Amino acid sequence: MTTTRLPARGLFINGSWVEGSGSEVLEVVNPANEEIIAEVPQATTADIDTAVAAARTAFDEGPWPTMRPAERGRILAAMADELTRRRAELVELNIAEAGSTRMLADMLQVGTPIDHFNDLVHRVLPQFSFEAPVPPIYGQGIGHGVAVREAYGVAALITAFNFPFLLNLAKVGPALAAGCTAVLKSSPYTPLEAMVLGEIAEAAGLPPGVLNIVTGDIAAGERLTRHPGVDIISFTGSDAVGRKVYTQGAESIKKVVLELGGKSANILLDDADLDKALQGVLAGFITHAGQGCALQTRILVHESLHDDLVARIVGVLGFISVGDPSDTATMMGPLIREVQRERVESLIASGVEEGAQIAFGGKRPAHLDRGYYVEPTLFVGVDNSMRIAQEEIFGPVAVVIPFTDDDDAVRIANDSRYGLAGGVWSADPLRADAVARRLRTGMVVINGGGGGLNPASPFGGYKQSGIGREFGEYGLSEYLQHKALQWPVG
Repeated sequence: MTTTRLPARGLFINGSWVEGSGSEVLEVVNPANEEIIAEVPQATTADIDTAVAAARTAFDEGPWPTMRPAERGRILAAMADELTRRRAELVELNIAEAGSTRMLADMLQVGTPIDHFNDLVHRVLPQFSFEAPVPPIYGQGIGHGVAVREAYGVAALITAFNFPFLLNLAKVGPALAAGCTAVLKSSPYTPLEAMVLGEIAEAAGLPPGVLNIVTGDIAAGERLTRHPGVDIISFTGSDAVGRKVYTQGAESIKKVVLELGGKSANILLDDADLDKALQGVLAGFITHAGQGCALQTRILVHESLHDDLVARIVGVLGFISVGDPSDTATMMGPLIREVQRERVESLIASGVEEGAQIAFGGKRPAHLDRGYYVEPTLFVGVDNSMRIAQEEIFGPVAVVIPFTDDDDAVRIANDSRYGLAGGVWSADPLRADAVARRLRTGMVVINGGGGGLNPASPFGGYKQSGIGREFGEYGLSEYLQHKALQWPVG
């Protein structure tokens, strides 16, 4: 594997590229071979202040929030065209920066967010109701009025490393469509895909200050979430950091949207077709080396199917090719950094200490001496109270837990502080639907679903998996607040 040193821009603030006020830099590392592929400025708190000031001015004094939705839509459509034009380049960038396999980068990491952005621009925005009449009221004369949905203001958008381009667009798109101005802070591990959005904003003619892009560490993020010039925060990341963001935003009563972690259950009822379910079961923990908040890493299977399912999973895992994500034959790539690998290995060890058995994997691949790799790992003999069944591992690790009947399956699935996603498999669609409706989770895929990640479906979770929703009309609505206008008739 060879690594090409990538050019990196500075910070994108008020429509211009600046180097930042500090001397520190962030090194962007290719997780597949541990080589540095770029360096970007480390934004200081002063840089954050400058970016927020630019967004504040663009909202308070600029044309963006007062434009008609169709006017904003024309500029966003130009951005969509640029995204499509640069798709191949973005795929390569995602492979190098995030360690995605080529197929995953092309389809889900880059292709899906571009499709969703186009859906927002060409379907959602043109038909979205920003103003609606309210019924008249009769008392001292007749009163009429309208309910207006207006942009929330300056949005702080903070994203994670696992699906950086998807997460960036899932926030930038609806925030700008709503008329907000924004400061986007990407993960310090994956800043390059965010910076491309600055280039795309320039090419599309987005007014200065409407979209600002900064890098940064914990201090930069905290300055952004506490900043008095910010009106709304949208954060994607761990529940531990999400709690801090929620607290920081509460100091000035900001609106906070959180898309956090998950420990989702994939339920195979006693009439499930294991041949059909196997691919979905595997995808639930090896996709992007398990670095996905909505992945279904708890495999709940009826006790009558337990041994058969485990044998099938183990039989396939031996053929999962782990290695260079740029190789089209690779099926699973690396974790993002050594610190993440150490966390995954620590949780694997805790599973063994608590009495679970490793049916497959559990180690580093012997044939790879560079890169942050871990073997796909399957645990059996797991009790749902164990750490490996309760904590989000964010690595290619799944646990198999047997259940006795549908009620038992629902009980185990809901016995989690998370509630992001889930799956149900059954030969009886009505039975599967009944189980799915009992799950305390934001999304459930029945018998594998179909069509991919639907841009019109709400994405988000219950409990400690977050607050609010993304995608489509649901995501756009998060960046709007209501105003009542009333007047007399006659």
